[in-house]
Amino acid sequence: MQTNERPAPGRLLIDGDWRESVTGKTFESTNPADESVLTTIALAGPEDVDLAVQAARKALEVGPWGRSTAAERGKILWRMGELIHERLQSLSLIETLDTGKTLFDSGKIELPMAAAIFQYYGGAVTGIGGRTMAARPDAFLYTLREPVGVVAAIVPWNFPFLLAAWKVAPALAAGCAVLLKPASQTPLSALEMGRIGVEAGLPPGVLQVLPGQGSTAGLALVRHPGVDKVAFTGSTEAGKTILRESAGTLKRVTLELGGKSPNIVFADADLDAAAKGAFNGIFYNKGEVCAAGSRLLVERSIHEEFVARIAERADQVVLGDPREKTTRMGPVVSAQQMDAVLGYIDRGRKDGARVVAGGRRAPEVNGGKGYFVRPTVFDGVTPEMAIAREEIFGPVLATIEFADVDDAIAKGNATIYGLAAGVWTRDVSRAHRVARALKAGTVWVNAYNLYDPSLPFGGFKQSGFGRELGLEALEGFLETKSVWMNLG
Repeated sequence: MQTNERPAPGRLLIDGDWRESVTGKTFESTNPADESVLTTIALAGPEDVDLAVQAARKALEVGPWGRSTAAERGKILWRMGELIHERLQSLSLIETLDTGKTLFDSGKIELPMAAAIFQYYGGAVTGIGGRTMAARPDAFLYTLREPVGVVAAIVPWNFPFLLAAWKVAPALAAGCAVLLKPASQTPLSALEMGRIGVEAGLPPGVLQVLPGQGSTAGLALVRHPGVDKVAFTGSTEAGKTILRESAGTLKRVTLELGGKSPNIVFADADLDAAAKGAFNGIFYNKGEVCAAGSRLLVERSIHEEFVARIAERADQVVLGDPREKTTRMGPVVSAQQMDAVLGYIDRGRKDGARVVAGGRRAPEVNGGKGYFVRPTVFDGVTPEMAIAREEIFGPVLATIEFADVDDAIAKGNATIYGLAAGVWTRDVSRAHRVARALKAGTVWVNAYNLYDPSLPFGGFKQSGFGRELGLEALEGFLETKSVWMNLG
């Protein structure tokens, strides 16, 4: 697809076929950079979900997937990674058009990592196995690891392809069948993942793609008795709804939810590296990152100087068409999200925080079209303010002063969330102490927002439970069966 082309209309992938929805309904996918309609997409509903669940169960119970070997699954996963690399240019353009992220972010960072994840699990799959226990002379005791079954993978709009890979790759490695429901704001790259899976050799029904609304297709997946597990990434409130709605069938559930992550800078840190890390920690992908370092905690003796550095960087950011090489920040994903972000900026002002950079929409960009918000830095923030407590999911940074190590830890943990945190210091002992004390699933030390396929990721507290990536992610898609065989 060339940069001036529009994506083709999208259909549902069910049982190996591309088809319209049962109702014939469609919805529009919009470019957030210019508010134009990119294409129309078939709108999945409960009837389509039911057809897809039937196909998934057939693939597991009577189809070839349920009898596949680990090596066969590994070969397909590896090929999916290869196909992502081969289509990097077209995939990154689709992701950029649909989300507003820059081509650099989609093509140089996120899509290559997605390919690496498929290939990581392509290698890890042959390591799945049970144990034998020499506990009794009169019996042979052992365990089997079996796929949990049909998995509903529900992913958000901020990293549509990458976060789908986080779920789809380990689920396929475990031998599950996957129903992928992308966010209705960003369905296009999930459809491409479906095409890649078919081309790589996945049998019909093993990976199906169901674009639709969370309130219809999403809830239908969560409630369906034929779905064995829900793997969800999204807001904490939506995660609570999924947990309630899944209770009727006691589904397995993993939830990767919101965050209000502290990024803590001590006075002895490498301040140049810390300023770069703090800036990228909040403004990468327009702040639409669940693990964003949206609370910048700075030691009192350097607070004023350090905040000024971040504000200067923010004022220099070039907003514009995310396809252009000179653009450093694109639009937020939708008008609704833009309004929510601007509402928090207004709330921050009213609560007494000071805007030291940004703080407004950017109508001068792209002739007033698109959902552009200037990267915003607040100073004088106190822990009880809404901008310090609530997940904004946009380019807004709340800076908070702290006095010493104990104060930093206390303020860092003063949140209902526990997804991630950052620590910047040259003192190794302090780094270990703070990393251990922070209640977060991931703690970066002298770095921020870096990921590896082998390193598990997930939350404490109301940031969810279960882990993505690493061997730990496989555990969420496997059941353990115990076998006792009498020998006497």
